[in-house]
Amino acid sequence: MTYLIGGLVVLLAVLLAVAAFLKADAVKLARMLRSAGPIMLGVVGLALLLLGRAGVGGLMFSLALAWYGASRMAAPARPKTAGKRSSVRTAALEMELDHDTGGLEGLVLAGRHEQRMLSTMSLRELRELYEDLKEDWESRQLLETYLDSRFPVWREHAKAQSGDGERIAPGAGAMTKQEAYKILGLEAGASPADIRKAHRRLMQRLHPDLGGTSFLAARINEAKDVLLANHH
Repeated sequence: MTYLIGGLVVLLAVLLAVAAFLKADAVKLARMLRSAGPIMLGVVGLALLLLGRAGVGGLMFSLALAWYGASRMAAPARPKTAGKRSSVRTAALEMELDHDTGGLEGLVLAGRHEQRMLSTMSLRELRELYEDLKEDWESRQLLETYLDSRFPVWREHAKAQSGDGERIAPGAGAMTKQEAYKILGLEAGASPADIRKAHRRLMQRLHPDLGGTSFLAARINEAKDVLLANHH
């Protein structure tokens, strides 16, 4: 009678497994086997150990452990989430900073190089753009940040500009909260703790004493002040 009941249970389990196999796609089935297979084998091995079948039970339990370890090692790594990015926009340029790599990329918004990515422009073209922006000090400061990052010695070959490189442009009006969130690379509604954390991380990369520029440091500080204005 015991064998009959056991046989019926095994048959039912097989039928359920076949039904699940027919309905599941290959990816889900493989994932299920990686997780459930070792567990089932381990349970059977443990049951045999309790019934006194130490040889077979111990072997099955050991195989279950080995199977589980192998499946964990073979499991595909989770894709990395996209890193945070900060965005600063002026009349003629839009610049993005990758928080993970510190890399800068920019888009020209106006002028003869409109819609050009800065990474596709040669040093000669970037100098032309720099000259074109002589009336737009804010955009010039942003372009200087990019040039310092990509061509560290560009200033040595540039014409003397009577202090242009260190002048901080007057702001183009009050910074909005939307602009502040973009500068710090945050989603709207970020907590004060997240705002302070993003500010600290960016200043560690872009502070003038660490190779950054006064312009970007000022924008980052302004963004923090705007977002924390109601949290003091």
